[in-house]
Amino acid sequence: MFKAIRAVWNAGGTVTSPHSFDMQAFGTAVDARRRDQELSWEALAAAVWDQSHVLNARDHSHPINASTIRNLAEAGDISCQHALFLLRWLGVPPETFIVSPASQTAGVPLPPADNAHRLRWDLRRLYDSLNDARMLRGATWKQAASDLHCTTSQIAGLKNVKFAISMRLAMRITQSLQRPSADFIYAAEW
Repeated sequence: MFKAIRAVWNAGGTVTSPHSFDMQAFGTAVDARRRDQELSWEALAAAVWDQSHVLNARDHSHPINASTIRNLAEAGDISCQHALFLLRWLGVPPETFIVSPASQTAGVPLPPADNAHRLRWDLRRLYDSLNDARMLRGATWKQAASDLHCTTSQIAGLKNVKFAISMRLAMRITQSLQRPSADFIYAAEW
């Protein structure tokens, strides 16, 4: 059943909770591994992008920018799709960066992806699961948005999102559903 995340708004306007995705810890982990491997930020961006080099040669999409990675801890959020590039490189699921993940969500690995694929969020599946839980609970979109500390349009419009939502919101949703993020992530050819 849909379970509201109990969170407290801090002075910066971000949600802090034992179930929140910790962007600072995520940025610190990325930077620590980058330094261990003696990579510049540009070399890290190239290494992350190169994980899907066969796909990249086919689809000519835009690589992740080094400044996007460099500013992780200060940015406060990142797109859920960009986060997957880095989580794949780190070899850990997003729940690694949640202080106290909801039961049954921790330790579930990301799906495997080879160099002809990249990991992507299935946002339609995330929307469908959230909507099912919302209806089961008898909640309106406004009530669900309040529980998730976002706007109604951010979640009700999720079914029409073409590319990404914020990583922090994606993880608030998966945690509220008490499901691992891996349930909503797949190896894609885009």
